[in-house]
Amino acid sequence: MPAGRILIADDETAIASGLRAVLTDLDYDVEIAVDGAAALDRLVADRFAVVLADLKMPKLDGLALLKELQQRGITTECIIITGQASVDSAVEAMQSGAYDYIEKPLNAEKLGRLKALIPKALHKYSVQEKNRELSSQLEGLTHYAELTGQSESMREVYKIIDAVATSTASVLILGESGTGKELVARALHSKSERAKGPFFALNCAALPKEILENELFGHERGAFTGSTNEKPGAFEMASGGTLFLDEVAEMPVDIQVKLLRALETRSVRRLGGKKEIAVDIRIVAATNKDLQRALTDGELREDLYYRLAVVELFLPPLRERVGDIPLLANEFLARFAQANGKKITGFDPAAIEWIVGYGWPGNVRELKNAVERAVVMLRGSVVTQAEVMPRHLRGVSDPPMSVTIPVGATLADGRRALVLKTWASTNGDLGRAAEMLGLEDEALQEELASYIAHGGAGTNGDAVGAAATGKPERLQKTEKPNGRKPR
Repeated sequence: MPAGRILIADDETAIASGLRAVLTDLDYDVEIAVDGAAALDRLVADRFAVVLADLKMPKLDGLALLKELQQRGITTECIIITGQASVDSAVEAMQSGAYDYIEKPLNAEKLGRLKALIPKALHKYSVQEKNRELSSQLEGLTHYAELTGQSESMREVYKIIDAVATSTASVLILGESGTGKELVARALHSKSERAKGPFFALNCAALPKEILENELFGHERGAFTGSTNEKPGAFEMASGGTLFLDEVAEMPVDIQVKLLRALETRSVRRLGGKKEIAVDIRIVAATNKDLQRALTDGELREDLYYRLAVVELFLPPLRERVGDIPLLANEFLARFAQANGKKITGFDPAAIEWIVGYGWPGNVRELKNAVERAVVMLRGSVVTQAEVMPRHLRGVSDPPMSVTIPVGATLADGRRALVLKTWASTNGDLGRAAEMLGLEDEALQEELASYIAHGGAGTNGDAVGAAATGKPERLQKTEKPNGRKPR
C-alpha cells in the first residue's frame, strides 16, 4: 500500500477537486468519494492511510463515518473538514477519535495547516500499523529468542524488545530475581544491529567494590600490587556490542559516578592509566530493587538512573503469568531429560496441578531448578508431585532427630552414629536419607554396607552405636508408597 494514500470525502465537487490537486502535487495518492456512504464503501473495500471527511455530507456525515470506521475496526486516520458554525461538532469528532479538524474556507493559511497535519497523520497510521502487525505476529508465539511465554504480559515484553532493539537507547530492565532479566538483555542484543559484536554481562552485586571497578574499567600494568599485566575492562571488552550490568542498584555510589562519566563521554580510563580509551557500546542494565526507594535512599544516583532508563522494561513475575507455567515446565523437562539421557514422558496430573497452583517466589529460576532436581532424582518415567515439590513444602515433617556423642568418641564414630540414625529415621529410605545427609545415593549405600559389615556400632564402644537406635539390620529394597524403588 502506498504510504501516502488519501481519500477525500466531500459532496462539494469544487472543494474535493481542489484538495486533490493540491495533495497530488505533494506526491500523495488521492481519491475522491462524493458522500459519506461512498467513502465508507471505499474504505471497507480498500486501505487508505488518511481520510479527509467533510462534517456535513448527505447519506452519512463525517462524525457518523468516523464511528462506522471504528466499529468496523478500520484504522484509517480521519481529519474532519468543517464550517465555523460546526466547530463544536468537530471537537466532538476529535473526542471520538478523529486525528484533527480543519475549518472552512480552505484558504492559503488553512491549506498550509493541512499540509503540515497530513504527514503527522500518515506517520501515526504507519506506526500503529506496524504495532498491529507485530501484535498479530506475536499472537500465539511461545518463544522469542531465549524467552518462553505466550501470555499477554510476555507478548508485551516481546513488543518492547522488538521496538527498541535496533535503537541506541539504553534500557533498564525491572523485575524480581529469577524472572530472566539477562535473557531479555540477550534478546535485545541478538535483535540489534550489534548482534555480531560481543555481549558482556557483569553482576554488580557479586563483586567487592575494588574488584568491580577493575572489572568495569580494567587496569594498567603496575596499577596495584600484583598487576603484572594490563587488563581491559568490561567497557573495552563489550565495545562494538552490548554491556549488560545486572543488579546495577547494588553498585557503590562512587563507582556509579565513574560509570555515569563513562556513559556520557563514551570513553574509559583504566586504573593506573592516563589516556582515555574510546568505547562503542550499548548499555542494558537491570535491577530487582524498588526503584523509587533506591532513588530516595540514595542507593541509585538519580542522574545515572535517567541515563540508564531511556527505556524501562518490566519483566513480570511468574505468578502473574500462570498460563506460561506449564509451557516452561514442559520445556525444562524435555531439556533436562535429554541432557541427563533419561526417557521421561511428562508430569502426572497432580504434579501439573501443583506446579500451576504454586506461587514460585523464586520465579522461572526456581521452577527450572525444581524440574532439574526432579529429573536428576527420578527413577521412573513420569514426574510426580512429590518429586517436583521442594522438600519444605511436601507437608511431611521429619521426626525430631538427635544424636548423642559421648566424650572420647572419634569424628568417625560421630559420623557413623549420625548416618545410621538418619537412615533409621527414614525407615530405610536410602534416597531420602542421602538427601538429608547431602550424599549421593551410591556413597551412602557403600557407607551403610560398611557399617553393617562391621556390626553397625563399630569397635570404639557401644555407647556410640546405641545412639543410632532403631537401625534396620539390612538395606531395604522394598517398594516405596508411590511404587518406586528406594533411590
